[in-house]
Amino acid sequence: MTESLFSPYRFKGLELNNRVVMAPMCQYSVTAKDGIPNDWHHVHYVSRAVGGTGLIVIEMTDVEPDGRITDNDLGIWSDEHIPAFAKLVNGMHAYGSKVAIQIAHAGRKAEDAKQPVAPSVVTFPGENFKTPRALSTEEVQVMVQKFADGVRRAVQAGVDAIELHGAHGYLIHQFHSKLMNHREDEYGKDLSRFGCEIIRAAKKVMPDTMPLIMRISAVEYADGGYDIDHTLDISRAYKEAGVDMFHISSGGEGPSGTRKPGNYPGYQVPFARRFRDELGVPVIAVGLLDDASLAQAVIGNGDADLVAVGRGMLRDPYWANHAALKLGADVKQAAIAQQYTRGY
Repeated sequence: MTESLFSPYRFKGLELNNRVVMAPMCQYSVTAKDGIPNDWHHVHYVSRAVGGTGLIVIEMTDVEPDGRITDNDLGIWSDEHIPAFAKLVNGMHAYGSKVAIQIAHAGRKAEDAKQPVAPSVVTFPGENFKTPRALSTEEVQVMVQKFADGVRRAVQAGVDAIELHGAHGYLIHQFHSKLMNHREDEYGKDLSRFGCEIIRAAKKVMPDTMPLIMRISAVEYADGGYDIDHTLDISRAYKEAGVDMFHISSGGEGPSGTRKPGNYPGYQVPFARRFRDELGVPVIAVGLLDDASLAQAVIGNGDADLVAVGRGMLRDPYWANHAALKLGADVKQAAIAQQYTRGY
């Protein structure tokens, strides 16, 4: 095994102390409903930096108010958001973590929007969801610019990488899915077009050395949903447009049908491996990888370049430090904060 979970990782201008990623997880905690991160977010994210996480991905942050899942979500639709995000990023940087941010729009899954927007008039199943309005061709083009503006603001706030949310049934995913995109214009004829335009617009406002990550659902579980071959085809276009790294998840487009998610530790890792092998790009694996030995094996086997931990980090802000100790590092190698070393 030439690489381990706690090997440094270098890619373009991104330099990580280890290969542990904090997966983006919505906190639904913007009590002022203005999209601006508050004290909760500062404590939540900075504590994971103290806990030794290599790369922290700030939760889904939306490009317009009605693009949020709920009104309690983060947003980046105004320059007024930049100072609070900059403070948050600086706090994580102070303890050695690098920071990405997930830029997104919920589309038809925007629960608190008066009327959500989507590629087509296809309602997400469930009583919490409203019938969306289909975006006009001109509105789609405006939406591309909203994503670019959000990316620009995140760059100004000092992040180290950008992640576009193209998974879990949100707007970019909606456009590249036949289940949700029934358009007859150019954005329906080419299912990758919307995502590619966002990618190219994002790259124009990002430093050349900054990686652009795309989170993508490798397969859909709803009946009639796409399989991984479709996603790989879409992702080849995304790579050509400028995606540097893929973050491989699955599902989120609706209730599962005949095909069910594995929901066992490592069930999504084979998807990540196929992306890495077939597209020749770095990948982040995610999905019940909370056990340090399993996360180590994912890196050691060459299945992925980075491992994202979600619920494990909700339970333990110091997951990375504790994983390093479990895997045989001493306190200094595990980067335990000096103030806490006597606890070990």
